[in-house]
Amino acid sequence: MLLLLVIHLAAALAAPTLVRLWGRKAFWALALAPASAAVWALSWTSQVRAGKGPVESVEWVGQLGLELTFRLDTLSWLMTLVVGGVGALVLVYCAAYFSASAQGLGRFGGMFLAFAGAMLGLVTSDDMILLFIFWELTTVTSYLLIGHYSDRKASRRAAMQAIVITTAGGLAMLVGVVLLGETAGTYRLSEVITDPPGGTVATAAIACLLAGAATKSALIPFHFWLPAAMAAPTPVSAYLHAAAMVKAGVYLVARFAPAYSHHTLWRWTIVVLGCGTLLLGGYRALRQHDLKLVLAFGTVSQLGLITLLVGLGTQATALAGLAMLGAHAMFKATLFLVVGVVDAATGTRDLRRLSGVGRELKLTALAGALGTASMIGLPPFAGYVAKEAGLEGIEHLEDGTVGVVVLVSVAIGSALTVAYGLRLWWGAFATKKAVIPESALAAAAAAKDADGARGPGATSRVATQPDAEPAAISHPSLLLVWPAMVLALLGLVAALLPHLGEHLLQPYAATLPAGEPGHLALWAGFTPTFVLTLVILGSGAALFAVRERVEVLQSRLTYRGPDADHLYRRSMRRLDDVAADVTATTQRGSLPLYLGIVLVVFVVGVGASLLAGGRWPQAVRAWDHPGQVLFAAAAVVSAVLVARARRRLKAVILLGIGGYAVAGLFLLQGAPDLALTQVLTETVTLVVFVLVLRRIPPYFSDRPLAASRWLRLALGLAVGLTVAGVALVAPWARVHAPVTEHFADEAVSWGGGKNIVNVTLVDIRAWDTMGEISVLLVAATGVASLVFLSRRTGQIFRAKEAINEHKVWAGTDPMAALRRGTDQARVDAPATNRVWLSAVATLAPQRRSVIFEVVVRLLFHTMVVYSVFLLFSGHNAPGGGFAAGLVTGIALIVRYLAGGRYELGEAAPVQPGLLLGTGLFLSAGVGLVGLVVGGSVLRSWIIDFHVPVIGHVHLVTSLFFDIGVYLVVVGLVLDILRSLGAELDRRAETGEDPAFAEGTDLLSEAGERR
Repeated sequence: MLLLLVIHLAAALAAPTLVRLWGRKAFWALALAPASAAVWALSWTSQVRAGKGPVESVEWVGQLGLELTFRLDTLSWLMTLVVGGVGALVLVYCAAYFSASAQGLGRFGGMFLAFAGAMLGLVTSDDMILLFIFWELTTVTSYLLIGHYSDRKASRRAAMQAIVITTAGGLAMLVGVVLLGETAGTYRLSEVITDPPGGTVATAAIACLLAGAATKSALIPFHFWLPAAMAAPTPVSAYLHAAAMVKAGVYLVARFAPAYSHHTLWRWTIVVLGCGTLLLGGYRALRQHDLKLVLAFGTVSQLGLITLLVGLGTQATALAGLAMLGAHAMFKATLFLVVGVVDAATGTRDLRRLSGVGRELKLTALAGALGTASMIGLPPFAGYVAKEAGLEGIEHLEDGTVGVVVLVSVAIGSALTVAYGLRLWWGAFATKKAVIPESALAAAAAAKDADGARGPGATSRVATQPDAEPAAISHPSLLLVWPAMVLALLGLVAALLPHLGEHLLQPYAATLPAGEPGHLALWAGFTPTFVLTLVILGSGAALFAVRERVEVLQSRLTYRGPDADHLYRRSMRRLDDVAADVTATTQRGSLPLYLGIVLVVFVVGVGASLLAGGRWPQAVRAWDHPGQVLFAAAAVVSAVLVARARRRLKAVILLGIGGYAVAGLFLLQGAPDLALTQVLTETVTLVVFVLVLRRIPPYFSDRPLAASRWLRLALGLAVGLTVAGVALVAPWARVHAPVTEHFADEAVSWGGGKNIVNVTLVDIRAWDTMGEISVLLVAATGVASLVFLSRRTGQIFRAKEAINEHKVWAGTDPMAALRRGTDQARVDAPATNRVWLSAVATLAPQRRSVIFEVVVRLLFHTMVVYSVFLLFSGHNAPGGGFAAGLVTGIALIVRYLAGGRYELGEAAPVQPGLLLGTGLFLSAGVGLVGLVVGGSVLRSWIIDFHVPVIGHVHLVTSLFFDIGVYLVVVGLVLDILRSLGAELDRRAETGEDPAFAEGTDLLSEAGERR
């Protein structure tokens, strides 16, 4: 099972490349990933039926008891078939659905497979924490799929609505999972179901779990997000909203039903939500004119029915619920795909504009007829078999009045299903006497928008005209038709083999605590259930026959009370208003105020704790070495001077001096690694500050009033004393042995290195480092986003592309007036062919420094080689990936300072994003390799071998993790140079940045005056 997830992940990552190479045909190859899951599940059919399905467990985070545990039983087997089989067919459908020129197909394919993999992980997880993780992954990926058409407001709104609602339900479910896991003493799902905890905690957990299921499966009052999600492409609707995502909530109910279906809260919640959703969805489906909205509200209705069947807690209804789950996936995916064909052929989904489609698209109409027949419960289709079993099971409920209410609700809901099912097929394929002209439809849509109709289900009546032309019909590729036909025929085949279905699904039904075993049958005789079925079919047909009167009646009975979608939107607006008010109150645009509040809270909170209960040392040693006094004094003096400096550049330099002094303290304390990293970091930071200073005035604003200065001084002293107090008290507050006391031995035995600091970073505390390099990547993205507003990165400036007329850093020469006439003789002297740097010809002559160029030419390659030495020696000597990356970054900085942006392009002709992504991927990949080979995540492996000539080689796999850190750091520095350096230079020279150009002119004028 873990291998299947890896296959889905690999396919998702490869999707953009495959689509770029093969175009739409890549979807055929991508379909192999979900198809492999379905084939794998089929290969385990007999073992699963015998209760001997596969179980895989891999330790994830041992200290926290987290495991990657997967288990295949009857329920997960069925869901795997649905997720894999329908997913494969929908991907094949995508190969013909999207046009060859469609944008974002690579991203779409990757997100589709990522969602399929998340669903596969969700239905096979046997660990509740892991189940929640996959649950949230489906939420995120579905958000991206629903919002695929990101340029459309409806798609963006629908995606946001879906993720807000399902995420809220997911958080509630997480609370329930934690309550159950902590009470039961285990998070293993199969163990919790076998021996479920009880009491008040169980009641709270049930409420949380059902809240999560209700949001995911669009049960009332959260049903409105599903119709809105029809803004997604049709393949997304066919997969997520018919076979996969919305079934996650049903799966959750089915999974916990054996444990809690007898609970009063569970039973009443299932009955109310199931019956209410069944009736509301069916009623709303009758009034829709968009074919996808008919299916959307129909899906809402049938999700209520399936939830009701699997949650009632009897063996008969559970069997019927699983049968209906499978049948619904087949016929509803069929119908969504068919609607996509009709949309592609006519350019509309409004049934009032369609006429004669069935005569032109006979195969499509046949597939739609088969799917509709199964949906409304006609024999001999899977929907009929499942519905008959459900009615039979409900008739034998021993709940008295509750059983009667459920039976009546299911009967009415089924009749509504018949009515809107017939209306769907009639609206899509029938030849009508009158249709609505396109102009009238557009006018009605505009009027509806102006009227503020609420939600995607709002409709408006427009009179048909006998002489109006229906939508023109084209003939799309047959590849669009046959995936739907395959699913429709599978629904027929499944119904013809009811005993096989019962044989395969009965093991799950047997886990339910109540009721007699149910049966699946195509013909069970002339029973009360069959009579009820005839009544349902007749009532539904009658409603269809008087559909126009029903529509008029519905328009007159328009509900004016609270509307779920309206309440959601109103709540979100209120939330925005509250957020704006809070922001206006707390975020007033004053950075000193923000920092002051933070520091005051720190001093009051931490300082009070120190004074109240701090354990102070008996004696304090002032210093260990006299040199520490000098470095400390330098740091103090520089800090004081920084506070008094009015020129920004002066403050930056003094701040750097303080940082170098701290590095000296580290060195004297016996920490050369920290000292080296501090020096390198201060150097890079100094350059970054200088680059930023070009965009802001050279001087700070006017000094604040004297009273304010004294207040700031007092706050600064209080913060310093509080930090000093923490440093003194913290060592005495320890109650356990430090975790670092064994680091020296662990670094050698586990990490294979003698440099404790570096081994800690890449092995012992590698998770921390993963978080830190992720933050670096986010920081790089943030810096780039501030400069590159319309794209992630800028161009790579190469010397051969430079325009000779525009020299880099030309501007105004402030020293021109001081030049003597004899300088012209040196300018006119014969030039040599010696070029020290590749792109110095692009630099303005007055900005060149030959000495600097020579020094850079001599040092650049040496620095790069030295950084590689630090990288490979860091496991046993001072160095490591972070320090090595900073050295390489400084090498790139000096190349940029010596030759400008074109020199930077020659030195590093690569996009920073590539380095950042590769580094993070390499570091994460090393962690996953340790997991795949049977260890834990980010575990290091020590490999010793002999190489001729070189000799003995001691290799630790964490070296590759360190290489990833190195690439991330180099990518960060290069990203800063490209954005704050090269791009701002280009804007200044081209005049695109007026503020920057104005600041440059001011500096030049100041230089001339001097």
